[in-house]
Amino acid sequence: MTIDINAVKAIDIHAHVQVSDDGHYALSSEIMEASAKYFKADRKAQPTINEMAAYYRSINIAAVVFTVDAENATGIPRISNIEIAENCARHSDVLIPFASIDPWKGKAGAREAKELVTRHGVKGFKFHPSVQGFAPNNQIAYPLYEAIQELGVPALFHTGQTGIGAGLPGGGGVRLSYSNPMLIDDVAVDFPGITIILAHPSFPWQDEALSVATHKANVYIDLSGWSPKYFPPQLVHYANTLIQDKVLFGSDYPFIDPVDWIRSFDQLDIRPQVRPKILKDNAVKVLGLS
Repeated sequence: MTIDINAVKAIDIHAHVQVSDDGHYALSSEIMEASAKYFKADRKAQPTINEMAAYYRSINIAAVVFTVDAENATGIPRISNIEIAENCARHSDVLIPFASIDPWKGKAGAREAKELVTRHGVKGFKFHPSVQGFAPNNQIAYPLYEAIQELGVPALFHTGQTGIGAGLPGGGGVRLSYSNPMLIDDVAVDFPGITIILAHPSFPWQDEALSVATHKANVYIDLSGWSPKYFPPQLVHYANTLIQDKVLFGSDYPFIDPVDWIRSFDQLDIRPQVRPKILKDNAVKVLGLS
């Protein structure tokens, strides 16, 4: 079974798998508590992939799902990429699997990336520089980027402020500077064959993100992590005009509910011809679903 593109009303390009089938979390309880407080979310409301599939099916939205592999920075074992891919295969009418590989794994990570795409149906890769503890333009990540470029799948990078570690002493060790979009501009130059997605309104670097997406043909922006009612004016303006073909709907589920996000988006001053691009059509192109 595959996603019926004409039937789903939207594609959510940004949904998190926070817990494995056996109840394992890839972040510490302290970090998880801080994140829940930041998003005003229920710490215990962390759905499994099966539960995510049921929910997205009920609201007629497809979703890209992933975890974050930050084993080097946190010392906590990741949630298995293969487990996520296999679970998504059972729900392929609504779920699209992305993988996450810690860039500090170097060539071993590159080999894993190739196996995940060729043998397990993974459709892209997620990076969270601040949580994974690396600058995106650090050469340590380049073997992994080379593999992703060769595989022809997109890479999604967290940018800007993060709720992970927010409010903790020292932010729980999370460095915001690693998520400046200008660091990803170097990646876009060095790997022009990778479709890059800058996740979130990139506070406090929104203008930098818009500049990179406008300048680099291979760079897109997703709108996850914020309710649309809080979007900065320049983001709305660019989404309506210069980069209307490069902006993607994302919720950041389970931190933000996609139904609530779309309800807020409906109140935003977005041109009628642009709305379907943001909600679905641009993601269809990026993900190669047409």
